[in-house]
Amino acid sequence: MNAFRFLNPKPTISEQDIHSGLKWMIWEGAVSNGFSSITTSGILAAFALALGANSVQIGILAAIPFLMQPLQIPAIFLVDKLKKRKAIATIFWFFAQLMWFPAALIPVYISTPGAGAISMLLVLMAIRNIFGAICNCAWNPWIRDLIPQKILGSYTARRLAISTGVSIVFGLGAAFFIEFWKGQVIGEQAIYGYTYALVFGSVVLGLASPVFMSLMPEPLMQFTPGENPSLIKTLITPLRNINFRRLMIFQMMWNFAANLAIPFFAVNMLQRLGLSLFWVIGLSVISQIFNILFLRVWGPFADRFGSKVVLSMGISLYLIVFLGWIFTTLPERYFLTIPLLVILHIFAGIATAAVSFTIGTLNLKLSPEGQATPYLASAALAGNIGAGLGPIVGGTLATFFANRQLTFVTRWFDQGSSIELTTISIGSFDFLFMITFILGLATLSMLAIVREEGEVSREIVLDTLKSPIRELSQQVTSVPSMDFLRDIPLGNLKRLPVPGLDVALGVTAYQIADTAKTIASANLRVRRVRQSLERSFRNSFSNLWGIGKRTGDNIEITANIVRGALHATSENYERPEQRVSSVVSGILQAAQKEKVNFDETLKGIGQGIIHGAVETNMDIDQIMRNVSKTIREIAIENDVPENIAVSRFTEELLDAAQGYGQEFYENMRDIIQRNIDF
Repeated sequence: MNAFRFLNPKPTISEQDIHSGLKWMIWEGAVSNGFSSITTSGILAAFALALGANSVQIGILAAIPFLMQPLQIPAIFLVDKLKKRKAIATIFWFFAQLMWFPAALIPVYISTPGAGAISMLLVLMAIRNIFGAICNCAWNPWIRDLIPQKILGSYTARRLAISTGVSIVFGLGAAFFIEFWKGQVIGEQAIYGYTYALVFGSVVLGLASPVFMSLMPEPLMQFTPGENPSLIKTLITPLRNINFRRLMIFQMMWNFAANLAIPFFAVNMLQRLGLSLFWVIGLSVISQIFNILFLRVWGPFADRFGSKVVLSMGISLYLIVFLGWIFTTLPERYFLTIPLLVILHIFAGIATAAVSFTIGTLNLKLSPEGQATPYLASAALAGNIGAGLGPIVGGTLATFFANRQLTFVTRWFDQGSSIELTTISIGSFDFLFMITFILGLATLSMLAIVREEGEVSREIVLDTLKSPIRELSQQVTSVPSMDFLRDIPLGNLKRLPVPGLDVALGVTAYQIADTAKTIASANLRVRRVRQSLERSFRNSFSNLWGIGKRTGDNIEITANIVRGALHATSENYERPEQRVSSVVSGILQAAQKEKVNFDETLKGIGQGIIHGAVETNMDIDQIMRNVSKTIREIAIENDVPENIAVSRFTEELLDAAQGYGQEFYENMRDIIQRNIDF
């Protein structure tokens, strides 16, 4: 047994141990989610359909992971008796991942499609999830003791963001390979694309997960004096806590409602909408991208405002998604189907980002210290009962509604002729989406009575989502193209009649503002740099032109000013060619202030640019593109015709270029012809 002592808990956990453990936990989440992108979602549903599954069997397949989770309850006693959570979690997770090998090879030893093939998949998934349930029972309290509470929300969100990024890569890669394989073979060979993808994922990612898990440290479990409680007492203890009992009921209701519909998103796209697997996974990737983008928003929000309010907003947004799926067909696929699917997947990603980690962190926060194992197991039991029943009921309802349809038609009659327009058509899976929307409203009312220490109102979080718009409106005064953002009507979001629409508009405004703020900030930085350069040259060189006016050497002095400015710019700025127009603008404005002859200034600038650009190896081609526009603008201010000003400038450029040889002169002529329009 000494060979497995690395699985034993550590008597003391140092800051370095925690840092190392959190690092390996990130790696574990990355490979675990990467593998999950291959073994779940659209790929697993498509594999099951290829094996011969119907809607009820798809529902059972989706329900199995949840139906096996109640095994966490008896596993509590295994954890309490051995007090080796890391060893239990790692060993059982290893065996759980091994189950994917025989599942992937089903087409090799059983004829497909057929009842035997899909039955074998269901049996293997049941065995796998038995191991997974025991693993989770040990994993959850282990992680609760390892992650510092003060960073629980932000760390969990960061881990999910990284994991989601990895899952995007492997999910798309697997979908591309499967579609490519289908295009290269015919008949029964097509299903082997799934086999190769699953075996690859099992070897590269699946077995790496327990390896990284084994590298994470485990703190010693707290010793509870007295006899271990009975199973009944273990289940009753969390139920006696009124607040936690409400949380358990909420989780059961929400998981039931959500899983009536979510497992059938991919099936609906594959069968009813006729999309390819690559399209299905591609839309899933869009969802995951926005999941990542908003995990960085929801994580800090949960730490700042509480997990409950973020969870509430995530569920509200999910309700809009469920309702929106009804309009993807009227009654079949139409020209707005794909754009609507993209929008729905964006909102689903944002909603999932809010829901995915806040349920877990809320369970952790409301679990009394030292009693995490029974509380978390009971919460998991309640949630998994709902999540397990949802897909089975959903599959049954999908079969029932398969040949039923409810259509709302608008007709226009005009002297014997009529126009008929289908406004809403609900059929097949649409009934599931509608039922889920209605049940989801009930879950929000249950969540409202759960109490979390430090929670804030929904309006405060919505107001925070709107704050980037207000901050941006203070900056857009100098960015005319952004003025429209001031007028976005967000003041009455909380009064919108459709549940979740306030959150949808809130997160949309947040993302628009975040993107626009980046653009505006970049624009303002460029303007500030330019203004700084102009002020610097205007203030620093005034006295030099005073000397020029007395000596008559304005052209030479201006040329040396420009030449020195180009040297300074090349040494202090990246891509200095882009700053030369600011240099020229500042010099021209300073010359105008000192009443220096405009023609002489242009000639001096022309000489200085040639000498300075040659000495600093700047790109004269790019300089010409930027400077010609500036000269035209300043010429207008000096009441000088644009073409005349540019002509005098280019004459001096060519005159100065002759001093560097005929080849350089000819090259300069070509540059002028390309970049300066006379």
